[in-house]
Amino acid sequence: MALFPPAGTEDEFGTLTREALLPAVISLAGSLGAGEAVVPFTEGSLPVYAVGDELVLKLYPSVYFGEMATERTMLEVLHGRLPITTPGVERTGELEGWGYLLMDRLPGDTLKDVWPRLSTEDKQRLAPRLGEALAALHAVDDPALAALGPASWSRFIADQRGNVVKHHRKTRLGEKWLSQLDGFLDSVELGTPRVVPLHTEFVRDHLMMTREGGEWRVSGLFDFEPAMRGAAEYEFVGAGLFVAGGDRDFLRRLLLGYGYKPAELGEDFSRRCLAYTLLHVYSNLRRYLELLPVPAEPTLDTLATTW
Repeated sequence: MALFPPAGTEDEFGTLTREALLPAVISLAGSLGAGEAVVPFTEGSLPVYAVGDELVLKLYPSVYFGEMATERTMLEVLHGRLPITTPGVERTGELEGWGYLLMDRLPGDTLKDVWPRLSTEDKQRLAPRLGEALAALHAVDDPALAALGPASWSRFIADQRGNVVKHHRKTRLGEKWLSQLDGFLDSVELGTPRVVPLHTEFVRDHLMMTREGGEWRVSGLFDFEPAMRGAAEYEFVGAGLFVAGGDRDFLRRLLLGYGYKPAELGEDFSRRCLAYTLLHVYSNLRRYLELLPVPAEPTLDTLATTW
């Protein structure tokens, strides 16, 4: 008798709940020798379960097999090589059409949960540490990373550019912003940047924090399933929107910690970052305009400077 239900398409997976999968996950965890104290996490796009206090088991229906391979590769390459901890891989495999990855559990609470408790001083200390971590990530060079997509960064950006208006119209972005997309992107020179490993969703939800000696410290970074290889500035979309969240001082400190010189953080840099924001795979400018400060003048040029 099969343990897991069929999960051949994304729609089929969407009808399944973490609780419905729980008996199969308990059985799988037991067969891996990880124990049977399994508790589902409530957030995330894929089903993820705590197995005791030390391990995490993540499941991938067949439609996401490619993301399982990406995440495994990134975790195996990065473990022990960054100034913040990433999960170590314990076991990985496939069962009844589902992929699974058993990994170390990171200590602490997410930055998303901790953020309201951070003082101004806490944030000032945190920002450069995050920049240093991103710089270390982008500096990793390993032959195994060649397996990550896209095959051509320039072709990826060209494809995103060709589809940008259609993409943002689907998100119900207002016409006053839609009408500016082509002109703004045509005016931004992205160049031919060096290709580096990218997390792509470097956000508060994926950073862990612990409090040690009265100070908050970054205790880990996880969720590498959407990782790519591409321009380093593409990474600052997540960091700018969903870590800094409109706090310009925080973002500046993060970028200086990354290694930028103050003179490099001018208008051209801001415009490139907004261009990558518009071209990002998961871009939703309509939502960002609801979450972040909006300039009095509703133009993409002023938005680049504001954000």
